[in-house]
Amino acid sequence: MQASLETLSTLERRLKVAVPMDQINTEIQNRLKRMQRTVKLHGFRPGKVPLKVVEQQYGTQIRQEVLGDTVERTFGEAVREKNLRVAGYPKIETAKGQEPAADFAFTATFEVFPEVGLGDLTAVTIERPVVAIGEAEIDRTVDVLRKQRTTYVPVERSAVSGDAVTIDYLGKIDGVAFPGGEATGQTVQLGEGRLLPEFESGIVGMKPGESRSFELTFPQDYHGSEVAGKTAVFDVTLHAIQEPKLPELDADFARSLGIEDGDLGRMREDVRTNLEREVKRRVQGRVKDQALKALLETSRLEVPKALIDMEIERLIANMGETLKARGMTQEAQNMPREAFEPEANRRVSIGLVLAEIVKAHDIKAQPEQIRAVIEDYAQSYEKPEDVIRWYYQSADRVREVEAVVVENNAVEWVLGRAKTVDKDVPFEELMGNAQ
Repeated sequence: MQASLETLSTLERRLKVAVPMDQINTEIQNRLKRMQRTVKLHGFRPGKVPLKVVEQQYGTQIRQEVLGDTVERTFGEAVREKNLRVAGYPKIETAKGQEPAADFAFTATFEVFPEVGLGDLTAVTIERPVVAIGEAEIDRTVDVLRKQRTTYVPVERSAVSGDAVTIDYLGKIDGVAFPGGEATGQTVQLGEGRLLPEFESGIVGMKPGESRSFELTFPQDYHGSEVAGKTAVFDVTLHAIQEPKLPELDADFARSLGIEDGDLGRMREDVRTNLEREVKRRVQGRVKDQALKALLETSRLEVPKALIDMEIERLIANMGETLKARGMTQEAQNMPREAFEPEANRRVSIGLVLAEIVKAHDIKAQPEQIRAVIEDYAQSYEKPEDVIRWYYQSADRVREVEAVVVENNAVEWVLGRAKTVDKDVPFEELMGNAQ
């Protein structure tokens, strides 16, 4: 094998490889002979098919297999010989119009991993949120848990915001029904914001068995472009009203949260523990985001396009699965690649910088750190010991946690060089929409 390397740009390389054709032909003959021992063809006993016949039947297939294997093997050998770290997949082109006696030649064009220059982090300031969890935060969380367990009871009165109503409706524009403007027996909750405000206001005040007509003008930016900006007339019939009923704050409620003896004091302590765990995770997340942002802003690197393309494909695939799970099949098929490029670039860049830190400073995950993360994951489940056992039953699952620990250790390396200051943050701000 002969291999020559050409530098096309900072990261792009072209590798030219030539393999003596007699090596290719020898391997083709060897594979045909091995096939001859077992191949079954009509009119011949097993193992007695003439080599010439085997070659006529399978020669082209075997030749393609040998050439493919040769490209894969010699490319790998050449890359190792020249100490190259290939990023992504190479583009392979075979030489055309070769003489029968010529060497088998191909070129591989690819990118290599970049040199990463780690910057000075001593001038970076990272804010660590400090959040107090008091009785008010526990009360607010208990209220959320009660709302999550709301039940609905039938009532005979006029509909008000907050009620769940069962309705039939038919919408028409210029006297003609339009797609999506009709439903039968649909239950909706007033005040949730899922319906247009004008539609909800038309229902409020109706009683079971009542029918009503009203006009509604769709917003100009309405997602249904065929009706955006147009005025429709809706005929609505209300069949039933159910009002929300919060569970009582009693022993039964505590038991519904896993407190077997129904003790409300123990329930509040359990809520506090869960809040502290969630606050800890969110604080770590915010600090980590700032550390990674600082790394990107201070490091120097050129990101291989091949890696960005691969990450875009992964993001599109994940989003596609999410949309399909929600029944949005059409949207899953029409996702523009450019919409995913900034996030793909960011993720690949972070991965390259973190990998450089891990390599340069020999950062590893200790067994006790892996165990601590698994135990923390398990605390969110009813039987933590079963979850811990489940993780350790699979080497792949443990390796996934190990990767998380290594990344966390790299972030700690960043925090050890940057300036970290505590900052008081309101509980509601840290929790966002979780409450």
